[in-house]
Amino acid sequence: MNQVLQATYVAFRALMGAGAVVILPIIITIVGLIVRLKFSKALKAGLTVGIGFAGINLVINLLSTNLGPAAKAMVENFGIKLDILDVGWGAIAAVTWSSPIIPVLIGVIFLTNILLLVLKASDTLDVDIWNYHHMAIVGVMVYFVTNNLLYASLATLFMAIITFKLSDWSAPLVEKYFGLPSISLPTMSALSSLLIAVPMNWLLDKIPGVNKINFSIKDAQKKFGIFGEPIMLGFILGAVIGLLARYPVDKVLALAVYMAAVLVLIPKMTALFVEGLMPISEAATKFTQERFKGRKFLIGLDAAVIVGDQSVITTALIVTPITILMAAVLPGNRVLPFADLAVITFRVAMIVALCNGNLFKSIIMGIFTTGAILLAGTATSPVLTALAKSTGLNLANGSQISCFAATSLSVSYLVYEVFVSNVMITLPILIVVLAACWYYFGHVRKLKGIMEEAS
Repeated sequence: MNQVLQATYVAFRALMGAGAVVILPIIITIVGLIVRLKFSKALKAGLTVGIGFAGINLVINLLSTNLGPAAKAMVENFGIKLDILDVGWGAIAAVTWSSPIIPVLIGVIFLTNILLLVLKASDTLDVDIWNYHHMAIVGVMVYFVTNNLLYASLATLFMAIITFKLSDWSAPLVEKYFGLPSISLPTMSALSSLLIAVPMNWLLDKIPGVNKINFSIKDAQKKFGIFGEPIMLGFILGAVIGLLARYPVDKVLALAVYMAAVLVLIPKMTALFVEGLMPISEAATKFTQERFKGRKFLIGLDAAVIVGDQSVITTALIVTPITILMAAVLPGNRVLPFADLAVITFRVAMIVALCNGNLFKSIIMGIFTTGAILLAGTATSPVLTALAKSTGLNLANGSQISCFAATSLSVSYLVYEVFVSNVMITLPILIVVLAACWYYFGHVRKLKGIMEEAS
C-alpha cells in the first residue's frame, strides 16, 4: 500500500514538475471527453488551449525579463534600502510543493471542490491544479507555526472554500469584461485583490466628482489618436520606465519596443486560448443543460488567461514604479519589491474588470492593493523566512524574504492569522469582509445589471 502511495506521489510530482503547459491540455481533453465531445475535437481543443497558454506565458516572460531588471534598476537608482527581499512567487511555490504535508493539503483542496459541486454550493470545477499552491501555502505555514496537521488542513479548507466562492461570485466579471463565458478563475493571486477593490470601488462611487472620472483605453484612443493606441501606450510607458531606470538610450528604446510588443502580442495569444476553449465551453453547457436542469458549471482556469487585456497591462505598467516609490515611504513596510514586480498584472487584473476598464479607478485600487501586500508581507516575513530555510532554500545569514503571493495576499493573510493569532479578533474580520463581498456580488452588482438593462 505504501509503495502504491509512494508511486502515486512520485507520478503526481512529475506531472506538477511538467507545469501547467502540460497539465492544462491533458485536463481540458479529459473534460471534453466527459462532456461528450469527440476525442479528436477534445484533443484538438486541449492542445489549442495549451498552445494559447504557452503563447501567453511566452509574452508574460517577455514582459518579466524586460520589466524585472528595469524595476530593479529603479530600486537602486531611487536609493531604496529595505531589509526584506521580495524573492518572487516561484521560490515560495517551490517551498510549498516541497512540504511533507502537501499530499494531504492537495487532497483537502480537491475533495473540497468536489464536495462543493455535489452540494451545489459552488459552480466552479477547478482544473488549474498547479495553482493549488496558493491555497496550500497557508496550511503549510500554519503547520510550520503550530505543528498541528488538523489546523493546517482546516486552514487549507478555509482557503479552498473562499477561493471557489470568490471564483463563483466574480465569474460574471470574467464573462462580461473579458468575454470568457462559463469560466471562473480560482487563482488567489488575482482574486485576493477584490477584498481591497470591492469596498474601495463602492467608496469611490460615493465621492462627488471622483465618481464621474472614467478614462479607459478606448477613451485614450479617441482623445490622443495614434498616441492612444495600445502599441503607442506600450512604447511610451516602456520608454518612461527605461528613463526612470536610467538606462542608456539604446536600452530605453529596446524596452519601449518590448513593452509595445507585449501590448500587441498578448491579446492575440489570449484569442488563441479562447479559440481552443470555446468547443469545451459549448459542449459543457449543452451537457449540463441535458443532465442537470437549471445547473450551470464553471471551468476554473489560471488567471493568466486574462492578464493579456491591454487595460490590465497598462494599469500594471503604471502601478509598478508607484509601488517601488511607495515601498520607501509606506509606514511599517520593510519589503523591498523586486522579483514579483513583473507579475503585478495578476494583482490588478480583476480590479480592472471590476472597474469595467476605468484606468483611473484601477490605478488607485491597484496602489492600495500592492500597499496591503507590502504590509502583510512584512508581518509574515519571519515565519516565511524560517519555513524557506527549513526546506533548504539558500539564504544569506540574517536576510529575510517575502513575495507578492503566499500570506502577503489579503485573503491568505487573514486566514493565516485566524489560525495563528487571536481568533476572536481575526475571524470576525474575515467573516465581515467576505460577507461584504458576497453582498456586493450577489446584490449590488445584480441590481446594477438590472438597471443597466432597463436603461
